[in-house]
Amino acid sequence: MSADLLRVREVLESLPDVAEAEVFRITHGRTAAVAALVRGHHPPDGPTTPGTPTPSPPYPGPDVAPAIAALNRAAVLAIAQTLRGAGLFAPGTTHTAAEICAALGAPERHRWIVRRWPAALTEHGLLGGASPQSHHGPLRAVTRAELGAAMAESDAARRDLGYPAAMGRFLQSTLRGLPTLVSGQRTVQSVLFEGGATDTATGNYRDNVISRHLNTVAATAVARAAAGRPRVLEIGAGVGATTEHVLAELGSPDYLFTDVSAFFLDAARDRFAAHPGRLRYALVDINAPTPPWLSAEPRFDVILAANVLHNARHTTRTLASLRELLAPDGTLVFLESCREHAVLSTGMHFLMSARADEPTPGFADFRAGQDRIFPTVAEWTTSLHAAGFDHVAVNPGPTGPLAAAGQHVFTARRREPTPPRPDPAVVLTAAAELLPAALAPIEAHAVDTLTRTIAVTR
Repeated sequence: MSADLLRVREVLESLPDVAEAEVFRITHGRTAAVAALVRGHHPPDGPTTPGTPTPSPPYPGPDVAPAIAALNRAAVLAIAQTLRGAGLFAPGTTHTAAEICAALGAPERHRWIVRRWPAALTEHGLLGGASPQSHHGPLRAVTRAELGAAMAESDAARRDLGYPAAMGRFLQSTLRGLPTLVSGQRTVQSVLFEGGATDTATGNYRDNVISRHLNTVAATAVARAAAGRPRVLEIGAGVGATTEHVLAELGSPDYLFTDVSAFFLDAARDRFAAHPGRLRYALVDINAPTPPWLSAEPRFDVILAANVLHNARHTTRTLASLRELLAPDGTLVFLESCREHAVLSTGMHFLMSARADEPTPGFADFRAGQDRIFPTVAEWTTSLHAAGFDHVAVNPGPTGPLAAAGQHVFTARRREPTPPRPDPAVVLTAAAELLPAALAPIEAHAVDTLTRTIAVTR
């Protein structure tokens, strides 16, 4: 932590109602600003174990483990061929992560992905080993024919999982063009949304057996939570894959569809134009302060977030901000991947790299410096309790035919604080009087516990 942020934390922890504070930077327009989490002197006790499954629609599909293994194997073979093509890991050679990145021409924004590769290769028996400082060969040579066969098997796996042909073309293109992706010569967005089409992204988030089931589970959870009072906010709605299932369950809701991109808002306006109910659309960035107009809205009965909260720079801060938008006893429903598959590191991970002009690159929570994106089930559960949620449930559970996918639907209910938390408005006013304007936090959230010391569980 920088000296400036340490100073802010010391000031906040000197306030009478604040026992402990966590400070970090968030996006504020084209710059960065300070945000804070504060807890009182008597935080309530709460469970921090993973939530238990609740009744949900049965999964009708096959065990996904063999197909996912085939996708991951093709990915690690493509990674191995990319590294050998750059002259790396000849027998007897050793390379640091920096040397690997330099040989591949990887820009800073993509280096976190490259740093993941040696561990994936070692796990699949392709690379000799690793130490904290360097990775050593030999790296098993991968022939073009071997990679071609693995890619054919991965395409069969793609079909088994129900992904459409567009998703198959995306996977094949990213595997074959991995050197240009990692060097930044080509963007994964240009492949995923080629010609402005969304069919590939829709295939990833809707048109496959895993997503269809999880979207159904999420829609059922939203409908159960919103029974009789369907006022719903969807955060990061994207291509609307989950939205479609939820709207089918809700009938005529008061529904606010939000995303960080106007591209998706325009597509959703056309797609859902004929749907009954009050559908509205707005730009919202989970890594920026909550817009005043959104805070002024009547509280929502349900907040839905599908495959977006992993982008939060600080999970507890984002969860706490969402809690503040919920009505008493309101419910948060979110869908998340909780496992880092090798196939992600040859495609979708490139979507998650920080922008070149990002004012606050990287994570500020327990993932900081770990070159990973997805919190585990246990980490999400702990963050939910810290942010003021209870009755956490996770579907599907840790075993069964969907376990290998590592994707889950979380539901959690807003908990009312006992004893009261510090008042964020009072904290901000006091901090503004004690700190220079450049260091005064622009937002604060009161939480039950801080999660900066969460133990990493892989």
